[in-house]
Amino acid sequence: MHDHSPQPLPEGPLAEDAALTPEQQAEGWLPIREVARQTGVNPVTLRAWERRYGLIVPQRTSKGHRLYGQAHVERIQAILTWLNRGVAVSQIRDLLDHDAPPAGSADGPWDALRGELLEAVATLAERRLDDAYNRALALYPPQPLCRHLLLPLLAELEQRWQGQFGAALERVFVRSWLRSRLGARVYHNNRQLQGAPLLLANLSELPMEPGLWLCAWLLSDSQCPVEVLDWTVPAGELSLAVERLQPRAVLLYSSQALDSQQLRRQLPRLHAGCGVPLLLAGPAAQIHRDELAALERLALVDSPLDAHHYLHQRGLFAAAS
Repeated sequence: MHDHSPQPLPEGPLAEDAALTPEQQAEGWLPIREVARQTGVNPVTLRAWERRYGLIVPQRTSKGHRLYGQAHVERIQAILTWLNRGVAVSQIRDLLDHDAPPAGSADGPWDALRGELLEAVATLAERRLDDAYNRALALYPPQPLCRHLLLPLLAELEQRWQGQFGAALERVFVRSWLRSRLGARVYHNNRQLQGAPLLLANLSELPMEPGLWLCAWLLSDSQCPVEVLDWTVPAGELSLAVERLQPRAVLLYSSQALDSQQLRRQLPRLHAGCGVPLLLAGPAAQIHRDELAALERLALVDSPLDAHHYLHQRGLFAAAS
């Protein structure tokens, strides 16, 4: 294996998010914020991986500022490969150090975390819910967190809520909590991003659609500014939103079947007049796949992760920052 690590950096003051000199760039050094941008792992998580598990050991200047080389970036990408297979972050160092191939799935922490969240929901314990969520968020990037924790949690809750007394109360509690936490992340990211937003709109009659906010969070964390319309917008006014916002793409979400007006009028009209990529995500995409087949430029994706992958593959995040 070739050693891609840059040569030792001359000592000197350098803020972790400061621009590098041409000489430092030529040597291959990257500040933590650039590594976060390239890998999708935020600086807080990178520091936690270093401090708690020794997964990443960056170079340091005399001032203690972290600097990363190409070998560090490759190691982070290998870590993400394991995380996306459900492996606990505490197990990954041994796997990397022994060059174990990432083909299987080791036991992960997700069942225990999900159980902790389920218990907090059952008792409406917001602080316990926050504590468990924040611990996971500090260690895992959004995509594995969404795939292995939040989506399975929501699916399990939906099953539990069928015919259960108190289900409406728990549903409002969970959706309010999730919208608040993900909305705060989206707001924080949007404040640092420029360019045309990606418009997300709720087509269902349910406010605070969890899938909509998971889409917004994943896209926002990929350095893409987003604009979220959390409540159903009248058919004609959704086209008006597109006209005024001039978004880079439009993502529609619904966990419910669409009504006949949406299927026969709103979506075809939006499809005809929308000059940017248009997606329908969520269970509605599965329910109406055959009915919407004639709308050739309407992409149908099943989950927030699929939506993120589709938009990433089309380069819609490249000019976001």
